[in-house]
Amino acid sequence: MNAITPSERPEDLLAGLRHSLGPQAVLVGAEVPARNCNDWSASLPQTPLAVIRPTDAAGVSEAIAACRKARLPFVPQGGLTGLCRGAAPEAGWVAISLERMVGIEEIDRASATMTVKAGTPLETIQKAADEAGFFFPLDLGSRGSCAIGGNLSTNAGGNRVIRYGMTRELVLGLEVVLPDGTVMTSLNKLMKNNAGYDLKHLFIGSEGTLGIITRVVLRLFPKPRSTMAALCALNDYAAVVTLLDAARSGLGPLLSAFEVMWPDYWEVITARAGVRPPVAPGHGLYVLVEAQGTDESLDAPRFEAWLEGLMERGLLADAAVAQSLAQAQKFWAVRDICSEFGQVLGPHISYDIGLAVARMDEFATRCKAALATGIAGCESVYYGHIGDGNLHLVAWVTGLAVERQPKEAMDEIIYGLVREMGGSVSAEHGIGTLKKKWLGHARSEAEIALMRTLKAALDPAGLLNPGKVI
Repeated sequence: MNAITPSERPEDLLAGLRHSLGPQAVLVGAEVPARNCNDWSASLPQTPLAVIRPTDAAGVSEAIAACRKARLPFVPQGGLTGLCRGAAPEAGWVAISLERMVGIEEIDRASATMTVKAGTPLETIQKAADEAGFFFPLDLGSRGSCAIGGNLSTNAGGNRVIRYGMTRELVLGLEVVLPDGTVMTSLNKLMKNNAGYDLKHLFIGSEGTLGIITRVVLRLFPKPRSTMAALCALNDYAAVVTLLDAARSGLGPLLSAFEVMWPDYWEVITARAGVRPPVAPGHGLYVLVEAQGTDESLDAPRFEAWLEGLMERGLLADAAVAQSLAQAQKFWAVRDICSEFGQVLGPHISYDIGLAVARMDEFATRCKAALATGIAGCESVYYGHIGDGNLHLVAWVTGLAVERQPKEAMDEIIYGLVREMGGSVSAEHGIGTLKKKWLGHARSEAEIALMRTLKAALDPAGLLNPGKVI
C-alpha cells in the first residue's frame, strides 16, 4: 500500500468534505454522537473517526471518494437498530450516515409504488402509504427508529412475512452507490423486467458490504378494510401445526400473521412484565392469528365462523377474538412486549434463527434443556413468527451484566443445535460480525466462496464495511 501523501491526510479530506457538503455534514471528534458508535447489539461501542451525513447520492459518492483517497474504511448507517453490528464502526473508520436522506419523493397511484430516500423511517413510510389509501406491509417493533435502507440491507422480515414475504419481495428498484463511488440508478417501477440481471438483489440482504443504498422504489398494496385477530391457547405443538394448516386453508389470502409463544414466554410477560392477556395461563402454547381483508361485513363473520369450527373440533383449548381494531392492537402488544425484555429481564442475549416449522418445538425443548444443563443458572424463553419458519429466543444468566453473559457458550449450544437440525443462524437479523463465526453452520463452503468473489469484485480495496458477514 502506498504511503498517504499530505494532500490525502484524513483531516484535510474531511475539511474538504465539510466545505463541499456543508458544515453540518461532517462531524468529528467530540461532535460525533454516541448513537453513531454502535447499533442495538450488546457489543462495546467504538467511536468512528468521523460521521459524514450527505443529503443525496452525489454526496455519498463524494464521501466515498474522500475515504478511498485516505484509505479509510467506511460503514453505511441508517437507523442503527440492527442486532449484529452490521452498521457498527470500528475505531478509525468513517461512518456514512443516511440520517439526512429522509423523505417520500413520490407515490405513483397507477403503478402502486412509492419512491423514498433510504434514511426514511419505516413508520413514516407506513403512514404515508396509509394516508394515500395504500398499505405497506413491512412491520417491525423498531418501526419508529429503523430506516428503510437498513431494512433492505438486512432483508428484514417482521410480522407479516407469511402473507407478503420478506423485504426483498417489496422492492422494485433502487439507487445504490458502489464502493468505487459509482452511482447506479435503477429506480424501476415495473413488476416485470427481465432485461438482464436483476442487480437490486445483490444489495438487498448484503448488509452494506457491496454498496450503499440511497433511494428505493417500494411496492404498495391495497389498504386493508378489515383486521381480525384472535389469541388462541392450545394444548401442544401438534395442535399449533394443525392450526397453521387450518389457517392457510380456511383463511387463504386473508391470513397475515401467525405468531407463536411458548409457556415460558407467557410466564415472563404475565408474572414479570405485568401483562394481562385475554386468555388464561396454564396452556401448552399460545398463538396470535391475524387476518386482513377488504370487506368487514363479510370478513369478520367468516373469521369468527372459522374459529368456531376449530373450537367445535376441540383444536383450541381457549380463544379470545378482538372486537375492534383497538383490541387487536392490544393483542399485538402481548407479542410486541418482547421489545421491552431489557427492562423486564435485565441483561440478556437475543437470538434469531430459522427452522423447519415441524421441528420448532423439538428445538425449543432441546435447546432450553441444553442451556440449563450446560450453563449454570441459564434461563431462556421462546417465541416467533412460526408461520414463516422464524423462531426467536432470549437467554440470560440472572445477575450478570451484559458483557459478562456467557454468550460464547450460549452460541455454541444454540447454533450447534441449529446446524444439527438443518436450520439457519439468521432468519431476519443478518450476520454482521456477531454471527460471522457461525455462517458456515447455515451456508456451504461453495456459497461462502461465491460471496467472497462478489465482495472482491465490487470492493477490491476492501474499504466498504470490511470484515462484516464473510
